[in-house]
Amino acid sequence: MKLSALTLIVPDYDAAIAYYCGTMGFVLELDIDQGDKRWVRIAPSKGAQTGFILARAASPEQTAAIGNQGAGRVWLFLESDDFAADHARLSAAGVRFEEDPRHEPYGTVAVFADAFGNRWDLIEYS
Repeated sequence: MKLSALTLIVPDYDAAIAYYCGTMGFVLELDIDQGDKRWVRIAPSKGAQTGFILARAASPEQTAAIGNQGAGRVWLFLESDDFAADHARLSAAGVRFEEDPRHEPYGTVAVFADAFGNRWDLIEYS
């Protein structure tokens, strides 16, 4: 078995696709209209083992969860093979980092929030 996808609750499919696939450089793998909703899968890169299903909030409870699926903690980890280049590219594209890069025993890391408030680590493991 493998973990193939996680759900990200978003306010709007097209805004989320524009942010993740435009600003962050992810790949749009699927966008299938299902009538009242869409099956949208994005991934950090072509062939990535794990991606995200973008789910448009459909209730007040789901709307309240946008950007808070990790309860305020970093809960998404974007692994990089070239931290400096990816940090520079994301910064230039408008990604808001909450801190300067730091070196930890496990690697180089910096926390950022996406356009919807989800907190991520950009990380290059040692």
